[in-house]
Amino acid sequence: MKASVFSSKELFSNHLFLRRLLKNTGRMISVKSFKFEDLTLNQSVNLQPLPDPATLFFGQVFSDHMLKIEWTESNGWGQPQITPLHYLPMHPGSKVLHYAQAVFEGMKAFKRLDSKVALFRPELNMKRLLASAERASLPSFDCEELLKCIKKLISVDLRCVPADGKSSLYIRPTYIGSENSLGVSPSKSALLYVVTCPSGPYFKTGLTQPVSLLADPNYVRACPGGAGAYKLAANYAPSLYVQKLAQEQGLDQVLWLYGKDHQVCEAGAMNVFFLLKKESGQLELVTPPLDGTILPGVTRQSVLDLARNWKEFDVSERNIVMQELINLNKEKRLLEMFICGTACTLCPVNLIRFRGNDIKIPTMGSGNAMYLRFLKAITDIQYGRVESNWSVPIN
Repeated sequence: MKASVFSSKELFSNHLFLRRLLKNTGRMISVKSFKFEDLTLNQSVNLQPLPDPATLFFGQVFSDHMLKIEWTESNGWGQPQITPLHYLPMHPGSKVLHYAQAVFEGMKAFKRLDSKVALFRPELNMKRLLASAERASLPSFDCEELLKCIKKLISVDLRCVPADGKSSLYIRPTYIGSENSLGVSPSKSALLYVVTCPSGPYFKTGLTQPVSLLADPNYVRACPGGAGAYKLAANYAPSLYVQKLAQEQGLDQVLWLYGKDHQVCEAGAMNVFFLLKKESGQLELVTPPLDGTILPGVTRQSVLDLARNWKEFDVSERNIVMQELINLNKEKRLLEMFICGTACTLCPVNLIRFRGNDIKIPTMGSGNAMYLRFLKAITDIQYGRVESNWSVPIN
């Protein structure tokens, strides 16, 4: 069994998590950072036509502006700049191109019913980006200052936030090592930049259509002691091959497994949840624990927070293996499975293909499916139908 390393609260607590993260590094994070008050703005004079929200898919259309901030070992952080969207000049020997010294985040801004534009729990994204940067040996920064800069970027491109109550503005902070040197060592220069995309659904089938998963024990996404708990670019390229294998079988995504007992980890780049019925008849919501191999998703945390606040069923962060799922399904005690993440929000699963056998999951069989309740609760907050401090307005 994989040993538990971090609890949910510790992983999203800036001081506790970073203190433990740096326990054996022999150095402290620098408090020096860029400042929002130094931000400069160069607005574009050629704004692109806005797309019809009905035609939007995920990450295919970009907004007019971007945020960028440069760092060098000799001079520290430069001034934050908002500029027209442009290509990045890059030396072919840049560290990021050879050693994947790159991390990123995924966030969304929503047009609320009151016409305000708001972010969803952005402080969690900032803390996770900072933790990922430390794991990739990129220089630290002040989370609050970066969030202020991102809010300003969104305010400049406010017209790009879809107003159809279904779509959103996807926000991609990216942080790369930019030094032109082939030495295998941390980069002496770095670039932190943010682009945004008016986006529709992640899956072309929409939010409520079920997806199917390939669970192939020959491939793993992450292992103990690795970097699976961080949003490193290097985590994603190896997953594309297995994703292709799944699609060749007519399946939608990959269900990642680990170990000889085939512990369930993640689905694609998303967290997974199961709704089970215990032998006692009590319902249990289960998700794999944050053991260092699982990405601490913001949507994952939101589902857990909602479920624990409802106090209607047991909520467990524990290991769950394929044989347990197979047994539960035979006993008709596996009720639902869904995946979640910023890009897809929440999506039901109706099938897992494991070692040539299809495990059909009755997620869609209930008129009162739990995944729909979570989906409604989260999107109601995101679009301002329900007031919550998880919704952070852009001034």
